[in-house]
Amino acid sequence: MATRLNAVPRRRWGRSELLIPVIPFGTQGFGNLFGPVAEDEARQLVSRAIELGVNHFDCARCYGDSLRKLGPALHGVDRSRVIVSGRVCLHGDRGDALHPDRPRHPDGWFPDASADGVERDVVEQLEFLNIDYFDALLLHDPPDMDRCLRRGGALDGALRLKARGLVRNVGFGMRPHDFHRQAIETGDVDVLLCFNDYNLLRQSAAEGVLPYAAARDVGVLNGFSIARGILTGVDVDLAAARGHWRNTEDLPRARAMRQWCVERGVNMLAVALQFCLREQRIHGNPLGSQNVAELEANVAAVTDPLPERIFAEFVQARL
Repeated sequence: MATRLNAVPRRRWGRSELLIPVIPFGTQGFGNLFGPVAEDEARQLVSRAIELGVNHFDCARCYGDSLRKLGPALHGVDRSRVIVSGRVCLHGDRGDALHPDRPRHPDGWFPDASADGVERDVVEQLEFLNIDYFDALLLHDPPDMDRCLRRGGALDGALRLKARGLVRNVGFGMRPHDFHRQAIETGDVDVLLCFNDYNLLRQSAAEGVLPYAAARDVGVLNGFSIARGILTGVDVDLAAARGHWRNTEDLPRARAMRQWCVERGVNMLAVALQFCLREQRIHGNPLGSQNVAELEANVAAVTDPLPERIFAEFVQARL
């Protein structure tokens, strides 16, 4: 019998007007990057996620072989029941499962970051997934912005796709805050994804990205809200190894936070996620579940509110 859980809260994703779950489903979780997940397991995950209202699937070529699993998992699902955001991976290490033998571009860009290249990439992904459009397209991890924003660059390609109806909203997914601000200033960006800059460990996006996005009503996804597992309450060192967490300076603080939660009998996953939910300028926190148990734990963590005193005490602890 399936676990009975409360409905996942939803938020308006900025000017896209999409109502997304506060914990979109990051398909990286079943891309074999953190352990093997079979195609039938991925299909069960997608089905259960839709049942729970986690019906926003965020996908990318660089997420291992996840595209090969997402397409069949969505087969037969009413397209109007799901939100699918895709990426054009502009970095040189995307590990493209659709073309594993394709060489990297010599200057680190892959593909060429041109408007034509972006259009070709997206058309191929849509055909592979057997869907007619992406609800949103994120230009992912560009090495620099000038090449993306100039005439005939990647953003032009995304806007062409939007005009063709193959993409309904456009944006960027990246780390540098100045890149986000440049993108927002174009006035053409509907949504964005930031990484590892708003969680229990750091909140620099609160100054560097969120005010600028809110001023233009740009929708925000917040990557790494649980820092690839080290903020979930499991053993921090095991989580760091499994999640390939390379910021070793984060581990002592994560251990201290885990111990604080253990001593008080508090669910650290709930603390980590509900901390992010308290920031209303963030609309979704994508999470990559490897199995149904992880998915249901994530849902429970955002649907069972913690007492306000927990957050007050956590702040006072200065961890």
